[in-house]
Amino acid sequence: MKISEMNWLQVEEYLKTDDRAVVPLGCTEQHAYLSLSVDSILAERVALEAAEPTGVPVFPVQAYGITPYFMAYPGTVSLKAETYLRIITDILDSLRRTGFRRILFVNGHGGNTPGHTAAIEWMGENPDCRVKFHNWWNAPRTFEKVKEIDPVASHASWMENFPWTRLPGIAQPDHQKPMVDLDRMRTFGPEGVREILCDGNFGGRYQRSDGDMNAIWSVAIDETRALIETW
Repeated sequence: MKISEMNWLQVEEYLKTDDRAVVPLGCTEQHAYLSLSVDSILAERVALEAAEPTGVPVFPVQAYGITPYFMAYPGTVSLKAETYLRIITDILDSLRRTGFRRILFVNGHGGNTPGHTAAIEWMGENPDCRVKFHNWWNAPRTFEKVKEIDPVASHASWMENFPWTRLPGIAQPDHQKPMVDLDRMRTFGPEGVREILCDGNFGGRYQRSDGDMNAIWSVAIDETRALIETW
């Protein structure tokens, strides 16, 4: 069910009985002491684990998104909004052309939200297709679990610190960072954002127990799988 592990003949055979596909959307941007690919790693992994028992194919993650605020942090890559919207519609055009009609975008980055608008506009021009845009990390049940464990959670904080987003040999600070004033931060350009954020964490602890993280992950998988199964 991973497109990267299928050939075109297998996909053609699948499309004889089903027209669903899952496309993870990520980003490459600073996440404090975590991997720059956090959003891509998590979007792809939640998509794969959720889709596995359903047999619905999962495409490779779109690893670049819209993240202009973080351009003062080396390693960050940001697409212009116009570019990103064209990518989303090009993906949808390609999937429709080859036979897919129900597409679920599993999004891992808040800055990619304009892609949802692009998908809605695209459906207006392609009424035979349906597209869902799923922000896995703040979907109702998943975000409720996050708040239940610790309501002080944000970008690059503990809520994104899973065993598979940590870097070997990199220690996490052992304190709770005060939340930054997000409204004020959003009035600055990249250099001002870096001056305000410093290491990049918006606020909250940097790490919690694997037990806490597994509890969140389990809910996220179930919530995402339900979207695929009840389509």
